[in-house]
Parts: sequence; structure tokens; C-alpha cells
Amino acid sequence: MLKQNKTKLLITSIVILIPVVIGLLLWNQLPDKIVTHWNAEGVADGWSSKAFAVFAMPCFLLALHWLCLLITNTDPKRKNYSERMFTMVVWICPITSVLMTSLVYGIALGMEISIEKVMPIFLGLMFIIIGNYLPKCKQNYTLGIKIPWTLNDEENWNYTHRLTGKIWVVVGFVLMMCAMLPSKVIFLVFIVVLIVATVIPVICSYSFYKKKEKN
Repeated sequence: MLKQNKTKLLITSIVILIPVVIGLLLWNQLPDKIVTHWNAEGVADGWSSKAFAVFAMPCFLLALHWLCLLITNTDPKRKNYSERMFTMVVWICPITSVLMTSLVYGIALGMEISIEKVMPIFLGLMFIIIGNYLPKCKQNYTLGIKIPWTLNDEENWNYTHRLTGKIWVVVGFVLMMCAMLPSKVIFLVFIVVLIVATVIPVICSYSFYKKKEKN
């Protein structure tokens, strides 16, 4: 799979590292200490050196990017990956790298950015995009809801991923609307919807398994 997508992998790896180039161009304008972490209410609570802010996150995401691709490439059922699903996977880290470093640089340069408003929108979009892809995801050991009942039964897998796809799209819209709420409420809603997005699909999948077992 990696051999067939060399160009795509090269492009996405370059995109991940674009923030490093931008950071170097902005080097003299960036402060020596840069905010790199915020709490649930959007208040800065972590600072890093300029060098760490410019190099660390893109390099970490590049390593994570390739680790995910190598794991995907060793999946015994990798032939079940659709081209669209693989494309989504390879662009997650590049988009995250560009977005997160843009926020870090922007805030460091004095721009008024409400991190607690931006993140729910970004996470919501991610849930919506992945939710749209999940129903098209065939059985594999890397992507999707990988629990015993789905891995051992293709019918259960398809049912679970169709259901999860709908739930994640709804969760995505809820998260995006959270951007209009107070910061403290956003965090609580995020925890609730995260539980809904992970627990309900597993419960429904197990219920499907038990019903099929009885029949």
C-alpha cells in the first residue's frame, strides 16, 4: 500500500513540516516563550521555548503519521481499505499540524483567538468527516470499531459502523454548536458526547451479537 501511494505520502509529509518553515520565517517575530497548552476553559497553562514550539509538534506528528501508516500497511486485511478511507487517514496528521501550529503562532504574535471556541469546531468537523466514512469501512484490524463481535462477524461489523457513522455525525454537529456556549459548559458537553460516541456503539454491537447468537 505504501509503494502505491508514494506521491501522496511525500506530499502529506511535506505538509506536516510546512509549519517548521513558517516558524523559521517568523523566528525573529516570535517571543522566546510561546504558549503551547491551554486548559479546558481556554486559559493558557503551558509555555515552551521558541525552538520547541516550532520544531517539536510537526516532528512529533510526522513520526506519528508514519507510525500509523506502517501499522496500516502491516494489517492482514489492508486490501479492504478503500482509496477514500486511506486518503482520509493520510491527511489527518497534516491537517492537524497546520491547524495547531497556526493557532500557536497566531496567539504568539498577539492575535485574538479563542482556543476554546476553535477546538470544538475542529473536533466536530473531524467527527463528521470520519462519521461519513465509517459506514464505507470494511473489516480490518487497524481502522474502525475493533471489538471481538465486529471482527468475528462481517454483518455485525457493517451494522456497527453504519450506526456509529450516524452517531458520530450527530456528535460532530453538537460539538460545533458548543462553540457558542460558555467555556465551562463546552468541556462538560465534550465529555458527555465523547462517552456517547464510544460507549453506545459498543453496547449496540454487543446487543446485535447476543440477538444473533440466540437466533
